[in-house]
Amino acid sequence: MFRINDNYLKLTAGYLFPEISRRVHAFTQANPALASRVIRCGIGDVTEPLPVAAVTAMHEAVDALSKHDSFRGYPPATGYDFVRRAIADGDFRSRGCIVADDEVFLSDGSKPDASAILEILGPGNRIAISDPVYPVYADTNVMAGNSGPALRGGGYEGFVYLPCTEDNAFAPCPPKEHADVVYLCSPNNPTGSVLDRAALARWVEWAHAHHALILFDAAYADFIRDPSLPQSIYEIEGARRCAIEFRSFSKVGGFTGVRCGYTVVPKELVGAAADGTRVALHDLWMRRWATCSNGVSWPVQCAAAALYSAEGRGQTRALTDFYLANAAILARACTALGLRAFGAANSPYVWVSCPRGLGSWETFDLLLQHAQVVTTPGAGFGRCGEGFIRISAFNSRANVEEVARRIGVLAPAAV
Repeated sequence: MFRINDNYLKLTAGYLFPEISRRVHAFTQANPALASRVIRCGIGDVTEPLPVAAVTAMHEAVDALSKHDSFRGYPPATGYDFVRRAIADGDFRSRGCIVADDEVFLSDGSKPDASAILEILGPGNRIAISDPVYPVYADTNVMAGNSGPALRGGGYEGFVYLPCTEDNAFAPCPPKEHADVVYLCSPNNPTGSVLDRAALARWVEWAHAHHALILFDAAYADFIRDPSLPQSIYEIEGARRCAIEFRSFSKVGGFTGVRCGYTVVPKELVGAAADGTRVALHDLWMRRWATCSNGVSWPVQCAAAALYSAEGRGQTRALTDFYLANAAILARACTALGLRAFGAANSPYVWVSCPRGLGSWETFDLLLQHAQVVTTPGAGFGRCGEGFIRISAFNSRANVEEVARRIGVLAPAAV
């Protein structure tokens, strides 16, 4: 009989967000009269319409496909030159970072890229992961065979876990032990913490000392409002020789349903083959895309490029400002209840301590059952996430204000 990938059997339970959906579905099936009251602040899906600049560009691109003289077929696997140039200019060179146009690789999102990058990394790498953090990093490495079995209480053997707690302001510190690949997410999903320049510089220094690779997820960089905080790891000297950066248009442009993101792989970044030969990761990533992808569609690429126009920049700024204002409303409501709230200032997520005596899933269930509010249990992001929930600011203003009122069920007198 044919063989399966046994590594999938190591995965514990279901992926976090399907489990949330399962619980919400079970609740609405059992309580149909309350189904219409459910407000979802769990999965970080956007609610506001696409920026007008992107919509206009997509309409024009579709119209172009309806005519012989402007029709386009397969796009370049790595993205059209004009889109890659807009990204390199808008997100990097405008901030003093050295990123060439052809170091930008367009895709259908940073989540698939964070998984696919493992295809060009060899077996046996020791992986370091923040705790708590986005579950995709751990799960995809389990699937790829880079971990041992699941540990009792959460996590997997073989990973180097980087605790992120209130004591270190939810900022992972370089480990004393060796790791080959480390995942960093800033602004962090779920805690909303942002690594400052000194912290990132320490990570770059550590990576060079250990000949390690940093996989830097900056999907929420456009929410950073503090000008002293870096939006890209390439703002740090030496990062081009040790880091790959992932970005997404899902939140900044509302592209969760449109699908587009990109990865930056610098040309001077090299890894070692089994025989010790130094190999450029840029070449491997290019080869991977040429083999496995037919590129991002023409209308979507046009929409992505439009986000970098003067009009598009203003509209994406207004969009991220809107969600940040939502986050501030939620954070204030939690603080008023005596709960500790983090994030929000430079992130669309609010990381909130659970009421005394309740765990993450217990708090999730309480909010669902008694307030019809869906959040995300912190324990789903790692063992250090226990005792917290994540509340997403991706919702309408009316819904956010209603959530701010309903979470009063978490007040000490109500619990």
